Amino acid sequence: MVGPYRGLFGAPGTKGFVVAGFIGRMPMSMLGIGVVLLVSALTGSYATAGAVAAVVSLAYAVAAPLSGRLVDRFGQARVLVPFVFLHAASLSGLLLCAHAHEPQWTLYATGAAAGASATSLGSMVRARWSHVLQDPSRLHIAFSFESVADEVVFVSGPAFVTALTTGVNVYAGLIVAIVLTVGGTLAFAAMRSTEPPVVRERGTAGSPIAIPGVALLSAVFLAMGAVFGSVDTISVAFADEHGSKGAAGLLLASIACGSMVSGLWFGSRHWKITLRSRFVRALSLFAAGLTPVLLVDDIRFMAVALFFAGLSISPTLITGFSLIERLVPARQLTEGMSWISTSIGFGVAIGAWAGGRLTDLYGASNAYGFAYASALLAVAVGLGGSALVRARHSAR
Repeated sequence: MVGPYRGLFGAPGTKGFVVAGFIGRMPMSMLGIGVVLLVSALTGSYATAGAVAAVVSLAYAVAAPLSGRLVDRFGQARVLVPFVFLHAASLSGLLLCAHAHEPQWTLYATGAAAGASATSLGSMVRARWSHVLQDPSRLHIAFSFESVADEVVFVSGPAFVTALTTGVNVYAGLIVAIVLTVGGTLAFAAMRSTEPPVVRERGTAGSPIAIPGVALLSAVFLAMGAVFGSVDTISVAFADEHGSKGAAGLLLASIACGSMVSGLWFGSRHWKITLRSRFVRALSLFAAGLTPVLLVDDIRFMAVALFFAGLSISPTLITGFSLIERLVPARQLTEGMSWISTSIGFGVAIGAWAGGRLTDLYGASNAYGFAYASALLAVAVGLGGSALVRARHSAR
């Protein structure tokens, strides 16, 4: 299963930007649950914690296409360096405001600034792969590897930040996230040899979201993001309700581990069916895999259920990014891929807020129903509009 990945790092500079990109985006799995753990510990309200986490995700979702467009226009390094310092300063402000028990609006303000200044480093890593590799089959393997790397991040990140927050200090999780973000991003930006060149063309180019296939994928990943955001918040409360808040990291690591395993397998296969068919099938399995989560009321069984729920996440993301790479012009590739991150970010914001509110009102076990409904919505949108992706892909 790992055979196809062995020759992936032969091109000069690939190992460097992969390692730096991995470190720099490790905090993407730590930030949401870190905010929830910090704010809930200091305020005693999951609704407030979910709302602050939602503001962070919403601000990121709004700003990601703008930062992606800036990267396409000016290059990765010139955008990443100022953005990462602004992000670190904003997140530090959130920590200080929470520590000083400042009014809630200060948490929302600093959270919004932290989210808006976060960059889609995963999209930039994939853009580098698109620049370095020309063979579509090798690019499929590279995108699959990046999806596996994302899931490794989501396996280790939640458990790591939970252990730091609950075992060391309530602020330790987000402090480590700041250090990893700054260090990894600066190292990534310094590697100029693999940075995609800026493609300048006369006239003004419209946004990739105007492409029907991109709009469809964005809508699907919006609903999927709602699943991710709600599961993050609800799982923390689920573990707390069962007397083991520290097990929240295990629950979130389980769903990410399922996605990691399937992503490794998915990338090792040479597929004969079209990208559209792969996308539709993976999306359908995504909703089916969440069904057992509604029936479980034990932490151990919930970890198993979430593992199986995660098995179809990576294949759906891999095919989504591959479709974007084929739908969007090269000069807008970073912005095009950022729309997936933006859509997921909007969904995470909605899911974090709804998950917190429903947990406070009905309990964590019942609140998982929102995640399931969001998955069904993603399937309905994807199946109903898949012809847009097929028509555009066939035409190109």
